[in-house]
Amino acid sequence: MTIGLNSITEDQSWAARGACVSMDPDGFFVQGAEQNRAKTTCVACPVKTECLADALDNRIDFGVWGGMTERERRRLLRRHPHVTDWAAALRHAAQPAVGS
Repeated sequence: MTIGLNSITEDQSWAARGACVSMDPDGFFVQGAEQNRAKTTCVACPVKTECLADALDNRIDFGVWGGMTERERRRLLRRHPHVTDWAAALRHAAQPAVGS
């Protein structure tokens, strides 16, 4: 089986638009109260949803991604084990409810 380069790099272009792109990545792989500091960068990030979906889809175990810590992501994965496309699930969750 051959895997094309596009299958590895597709959907990663969002990363270049992240609020954290010029920051030290080590600041997102921290513990305790420092995680809350890292999460503040994600609040207004234009690609927060894509970042979180990527971390959930790929089961990234460490760091703050899309405004969530590893513990928060594990809890979300346990609550929704059936989700196979987190980007779609997060987009759907962000839509206003019909009749609201």
